[in-house]
Amino acid sequence: MDPRDDSRHEPRQAPYGEARWPMAAAVIAAAVLTLLLPDDLRLGPRWALPVVEGLLLVALIAGDPGRISRRSNALRGVSIALVGVLACGAIWSTLRLTDDLLHGGDETNSADALLQAGGSVWASTVLAFSLLYFELDSGGPAARAHHMPPTPALAFPQHLSPELNATHWRPRYIDYLYLGFTNATAFSPTDVMPLSPWAKIVMAVQSVVSLLILGLVIARAVNVLA
Repeated sequence: MDPRDDSRHEPRQAPYGEARWPMAAAVIAAAVLTLLLPDDLRLGPRWALPVVEGLLLVALIAGDPGRISRRSNALRGVSIALVGVLACGAIWSTLRLTDDLLHGGDETNSADALLQAGGSVWASTVLAFSLLYFELDSGGPAARAHHMPPTPALAFPQHLSPELNATHWRPRYIDYLYLGFTNATAFSPTDVMPLSPWAKIVMAVQSVVSLLILGLVIARAVNVLA
């Protein structure tokens, strides 16, 4: 052993696990938005998606309560499944809303109903994509709690600016929620740069989805009010 190697003497740092509740609150909010959607904009019966999302969330909390720091293939699978259900529900609602806007539907003939349905679908997509970024970036929150890779999939300002001295900084859910919101309103990266191919593709898809919702909803609302 090299006597100059003092790594074995370095104290092991505790994992930087973040609290579970912000992510859980986002899942609950998405479930509530699903319940508020008109029946023809929802994937399956009114209760189906919220129940599935609730069961998956309970499994995550039971397997890793408090702070997110337990690395487990089973928990990772549950997290991916939860995000997949949320994303599928949001994209389905977007497609159904687009179809109604193009061909006419009950909720598109009233400006109030249209804005309520469009706002719920848009907010659902923001939450779904924010959780997608949260779960896929750098191996997920549990992996980030123990180790950040030299080159993350999503580069935040703390990664890009050495003067911030963010050696031990970890992105939290609120950072990914901000990313999802700004990408949905600016239709392009703002202060967070996608570095990996999957991040670029997902951000591009979210921009297209958001542009589709906002553009068609606003155009239809103006037409109805006129």
